[in-house]
Amino acid sequence: MTPAISAQSLTRTFDGGFTAVDHISLAVEPGQFFGFLGPNGAGKSTTIKMLTGLLAPTSGTVQILGQDLVANPVEVKRNIGVVPEGMALFGRLTASEYLTFVGRMYGLDKAITQQRSEELLEFMGLANEQKKLVADYSHGMGKKLALAAAVIHNPRVLFLDEPFEGVDAIAAQTLKAMLQGMIARGATIFLTSHVLEIVERLCTHVAIINRGHIVANGSLDELRAGVQARLAPDASGEPATKLTLEQIFLATVGTESGITHPEQELSWLK
Repeated sequence: MTPAISAQSLTRTFDGGFTAVDHISLAVEPGQFFGFLGPNGAGKSTTIKMLTGLLAPTSGTVQILGQDLVANPVEVKRNIGVVPEGMALFGRLTASEYLTFVGRMYGLDKAITQQRSEELLEFMGLANEQKKLVADYSHGMGKKLALAAAVIHNPRVLFLDEPFEGVDAIAAQTLKAMLQGMIARGATIFLTSHVLEIVERLCTHVAIINRGHIVANGSLDELRAGVQARLAPDASGEPATKLTLEQIFLATVGTESGITHPEQELSWLK
């Protein structure tokens, strides 16, 4: 089966010689809800930007749905949706105007664009705010509008960079239901988030990046088994409890990333 997302030896080096992403390779199968995790500065957003054509890699290749991103950028972008870091919304438009612009850019006809825009604004709880300029939206409202724009053309692959940041619990529940519905219809979702509970609830497969390198990649059960094999068993010979994704993440990158241990304290707060 051709992967929905494939990266081979993907690398990005910035001016000054800093390598943010260093020869990573990964494959995401069609229909997977794939979580991409890492500490701050690990290379997550840089990777998403390269996978979606927002940033040119220094070296390496990207294929989306079997098509090379460099050779066929327009065809690839017709089939993907992106909620990037920073959202990149047009602040001087209303929500309705913005969705109309995005829909027409994806080649949707006027009637379908209007129908989907109205439905998305209602679904996202923005129907009563559609005359307000996007510049006057709260951060959470902007996130919902960015996600609406990312799915208006019914993409086969959806890239989400911190989509739940700044979104209230009610809206987050609505968005999670929508994303699970997309997976049920065969879409592929590539998600980065620091909210590990959400990733654990939604994703079936996870890769962890640290300092530009993939340090773990597989299903949640595979990652859990790998970490548990390194931990001391209890008296029965079995690990004491089933590890959470947070425990897997900390065991994989915590010490290397210099994360403060719970027993450490600041000198002036002792």
